Amino acid sequence: MFENTLAVILAGGHGSRLQPLTSDRAKPAVPFGGKYRIIDFTLANCMHSGLRRILVLTQYKSHSLQKHLRDGWSLFNPELGEYITAIPPQMRTGESWYGGTADAVYQNLYMLKRSGAEQVLVLSGDHIYRMDYAAMLRRHKEHSAGLTLACMEVPLEQAKQFGVISVDDTDRITRFEEKPENPTQAPGTEGLALASMGIYIFSMDLLLQVLEDDHQRENSSHDFGNDIIPMLIEQASVHAYRFGGKTGRVSPDRYWRDVGTLDSFYEANMGLLDPVPSLDLYQRDWPIRTYSSQYPPARTVPGKMGNEGLFINSMIAGGVVIVGGGVQHSILFPNVTIGENAFIHDSILFDGVEVGDGAELDRCIIDKGVKVPPGERIGLDPERDAARFTISEKGVVVVPKGYNFEQE
Repeated sequence: MFENTLAVILAGGHGSRLQPLTSDRAKPAVPFGGKYRIIDFTLANCMHSGLRRILVLTQYKSHSLQKHLRDGWSLFNPELGEYITAIPPQMRTGESWYGGTADAVYQNLYMLKRSGAEQVLVLSGDHIYRMDYAAMLRRHKEHSAGLTLACMEVPLEQAKQFGVISVDDTDRITRFEEKPENPTQAPGTEGLALASMGIYIFSMDLLLQVLEDDHQRENSSHDFGNDIIPMLIEQASVHAYRFGGKTGRVSPDRYWRDVGTLDSFYEANMGLLDPVPSLDLYQRDWPIRTYSSQYPPARTVPGKMGNEGLFINSMIAGGVVIVGGGVQHSILFPNVTIGENAFIHDSILFDGVEVGDGAELDRCIIDKGVKVPPGERIGLDPERDAARFTISEKGVVVVPKGYNFEQE
């Protein structure tokens, strides 16, 4: 079954709501959780699910993403027909970039046809979750479905952000609405709707046919949710697969997050610090793979004034050195240095950040390589912060990559 399945990961979106974190990198390449990139979660799901043929469709600012794939995910054997291949726009069907999720796949029909696969698993590369796709593939086969769509239960007030589906008693999809004003309540629930997760399994023949048909429609937005799925419900056997059940090897944590805004990204990271995190990163038979340089172990050392380096309820990556400073409820990526009497609270510091003596950071995201001067205060003076940095709707301060405090 798995050798006849091709996985296609959509990884070419702008990520405009994550600015400035996406100023120099694609959204799937944004760092997450102290050592990972967002796309690592989708790729790890593929690896653990037994999928060995994976296309990653890239587009905007893809250098960081392609470098990460090369350095961290060159683990399959091409001699056995296994691969993870990054595919930038080929413009085989015209001189245009990808114009929607369905168009991205359509522009790579050549790659799909030559794969010889019987089914295609279409995934997004910018969500945080763990899922055993093998269980979904088995369900797809059992139903002899043309399309199987992964879904999860969400509160009705949140369902307006998603594609919402209606099903019969066999979980065959009878209706699909993209971001409806009045979502349909899921049968047997109170105040919940079935929301699409953007995870699709198509039979190859059906996918090729429907993409060709959609390409000819002048009024189409060439999007799976807006155009392809509503059309297929009338034409083919379309079934729902409920995420977070007892099937598959992943513990049923039912965790899935679209980290498409600064606040959702920040909250998903901070959620990893909960006493019992909603996302279980510690399931030993389902590790999240990534690329990691060979840094020495993290350490705390006394400062010149004798203050001990301390961290409380935080995630500290390799190469971090806390020199007489304090870190509380924060996430520090590799090679971060915290100076004496500096205090970091509720913050995320990307690779190579240096925080000078006596600096204080609260509810911040500091991008890669930023050098925070001694005595600097960020996240404590909203008016001053707003004049220099990006501030999210909920007040998280984001210092961009390459910011130079000396030029203020």
